Amino acid sequence: MTRTVLRYLFALLVLPVFAEAQAGFFIPRGQKKIELPFEYSNNFIILTFRFNGGPNLKFIFDTGAEHTILSKREITDILNIPYEREFRVTGSDMRTELVAYLVRNVKFEIPEKLTAPREDILVLDEDYFRFEEYAGVKVDGILSGNAFSRYIIRINYLLRVITLYERSAFSPPGDDYVQMPIEIFRNKPYLKTSVEVVPDSIAAVKLLLDTGAGLPMLLFTNTASYVHPPPNAIPTNIGMGLGGYLEGFTGRIHGLGLGKLTQHGIVTYFQTVDSMGQRDYLNGRNGLLGNGLLNRFNFVIDYQNAQIWLKPNKYYKEAFIFDRSGLNIIASGVKFDVFTVQSVLPNSPAMEADIRRGDEVVRIGITPTLFMSLADVQRALQKKIGKKVKIVIKRGTKNIKKTIYLRDLI
Repeated sequence: MTRTVLRYLFALLVLPVFAEAQAGFFIPRGQKKIELPFEYSNNFIILTFRFNGGPNLKFIFDTGAEHTILSKREITDILNIPYEREFRVTGSDMRTELVAYLVRNVKFEIPEKLTAPREDILVLDEDYFRFEEYAGVKVDGILSGNAFSRYIIRINYLLRVITLYERSAFSPPGDDYVQMPIEIFRNKPYLKTSVEVVPDSIAAVKLLLDTGAGLPMLLFTNTASYVHPPPNAIPTNIGMGLGGYLEGFTGRIHGLGLGKLTQHGIVTYFQTVDSMGQRDYLNGRNGLLGNGLLNRFNFVIDYQNAQIWLKPNKYYKEAFIFDRSGLNIIASGVKFDVFTVQSVLPNSPAMEADIRRGDEVVRIGITPTLFMSLADVQRALQKKIGKKVKIVIKRGTKNIKKTIYLRDLI
């Protein structure tokens, strides 16, 4: 559900264009490649950097972001980093105003591995998008994938490692990889391919390759013929924008082509793009592919030559699993161990059990949620059809026992 979706809304912001002081990160001189272990939480790739010689901060690695963004202004305030310019930019609802500041010449580093000596970033005036609620772990901002673009970038989701290769040391992958051309526009990669929402309804589409989105796929319903919610789709909120939660649909589409590779039964989110301003900023794209699908591959991207390679991993043939409870849960608290119901799908097992928005989940089965992560909670609600899940929710001052009978919702 929405809990895995939410970074994609940054792609709809009308962000300013500014000249960067330099071209991103550098690996140590003389090294041909470097491996960067990452944390993988709720389908978000999270890298830890030392920020401007001070604290270690966590950034979502985001090929769908045009700029690197720090979401917590208090950090730059504490470090007395000056703001060069204020931007007031339009949010994803095309009405609400977001305030951000340009900061120049910030240093990022992973000691002995990677350094960006003079990075230009945007700092949000407020943590508008509350990344941590959906990741379930500490997140301080997003790192544009373009920051690594001088290198060939390989993402191994199974080993949880990003490898950066010097171009002279990189050999194109073998026949077990599928190579495809992409388009780079405003620091972001796009893939032209085709989808079948239902059988025999093939639509040519352009999709943003977005490692900052946790979902498998998002499609904009009014941007191409045959791109519309399938009969199995259900209404849901897609994510949080500056004007509140955005409504849309979730369903399974029949197929997606990736060169000679295909994926079927993909859990896909659908949003209608109403505003002409939104359509103009989309660069003709019809949606995006996120980590919920990309994590089925070894994924290699070459920004400078505008191409990617994909190699299926052991999850390539697994069915896409959608939540079977109807609960959308977010995390809060110092340790991200307070789990609150953000929404309940109509006619779902959770609604039938009278679980409500604002309820706090305090126990699942015999396990108190204090000992669980957000990912643990979500896995418990994705188990096999017919499973009886006993939970305890806190409503006001009362603890109430509930039983949910899991079933497929799409």
